[in-house]
Amino acid sequence: MKRIVILGSTGSVGQNTLTVIKELQDRFCVVGLSTYNNVNLLLKQTRLFRPKKIVICNESKFTQRKFLNTQVYSGQDNLKKLVTDVEVDLVVVAISGSAALVPLLEAIDSKKTIALANKEALVMAGNIIMNMAKKKNVTIIPIDSEQSAIWQCLEGNNKKEISKIYLTASGGPLNKVPLGKFSNLSKNKILNHPRWKMGKKISVDSATLMNKGLEIIETKWLFNVNLDCIKVLVHPEAIIHSMVEFRDGSVMAQLSNTDMRFPIQHALTYPQRQRSNFKKLDFFKIKSLHFEKPNFKKFPCLNLAYQAARDGGSMPAVLNASNEKAVDAFLNDRLSFINIPKVIEKILSKHKIIQRPNLDEILEVDKWARTKTQEYINQLN
Repeated sequence: MKRIVILGSTGSVGQNTLTVIKELQDRFCVVGLSTYNNVNLLLKQTRLFRPKKIVICNESKFTQRKFLNTQVYSGQDNLKKLVTDVEVDLVVVAISGSAALVPLLEAIDSKKTIALANKEALVMAGNIIMNMAKKKNVTIIPIDSEQSAIWQCLEGNNKKEISKIYLTASGGPLNKVPLGKFSNLSKNKILNHPRWKMGKKISVDSATLMNKGLEIIETKWLFNVNLDCIKVLVHPEAIIHSMVEFRDGSVMAQLSNTDMRFPIQHALTYPQRQRSNFKKLDFFKIKSLHFEKPNFKKFPCLNLAYQAARDGGSMPAVLNASNEKAVDAFLNDRLSFINIPKVIEKILSKHKIIQRPNLDEILEVDKWARTKTQEYINQLN
């Protein structure tokens, strides 16, 4: 049995991961779970899966409740107790945002196989993460549907023969909404993704297309490819989850219904494939598939991500930190939706790039960008 830790077990990806594990319970053993502050759900998961350890990262939400054979810890630093445990085979990193960076590096340093559902860590410190993974001989298996699709398309193929990677995007909830109406959109409209059920932060990122921008940088590091070969392709049906074109003109694509359990199960069971009860594609009901170029004018965050990726060094870390603060401000009614890219662009313009930042420098840049973003948002208000 594979012994698994799930960081962020109460989020969308974490819950879906536990659903997959429950269906294949003879193959997996959950030994650790964590949440930021959804304590009630974590406790329900603990009763059901009986992990050896759980961590509540938000110390103010810490509970003294005791469970048979389960140790309860509080504070972000205690995630290390989960990911470095000698009994752990695989760590599912389903924490959103920059909070995943340090525990991800600790898991790699402990030579655990990684199932990665977090893109922000690679955006911030892709060079450090991938170099450490190579040094420790650690496999990082992506869970995001697009990255999983690329991973699957490349199985058995030579990465040196890649011509293009087509990173597909549904276009999000605003794909057909005119730019002129953006300033009058309700929060519910922005959060209502047409294809996926996701958390609020990633839903906003999908509406601005920043999510796709972050995936561009993630793709660059995960697959060690040149930025120029990564193309974003809007595909509203979200059936093709990404494609790889090889130098002979052949294109490999991965298709499935929009269900996160597909890439999650592949990551957990890799290199094998197990049967599933998920709803399969019915090609006789698919009338057509559509593709279009992204509208960079309408979604400037995509341009900002490309530029940060080209600048390299510490700039992607600034992009990510500023975006996190701006999205948080929007969700808490302190910033308008149309001002999200304006705020990020302003902070990027203020940053002096560090070309080869170490981890301490990245964490310092992250703090700087958050502080400057908050200051600028305060000025706008």
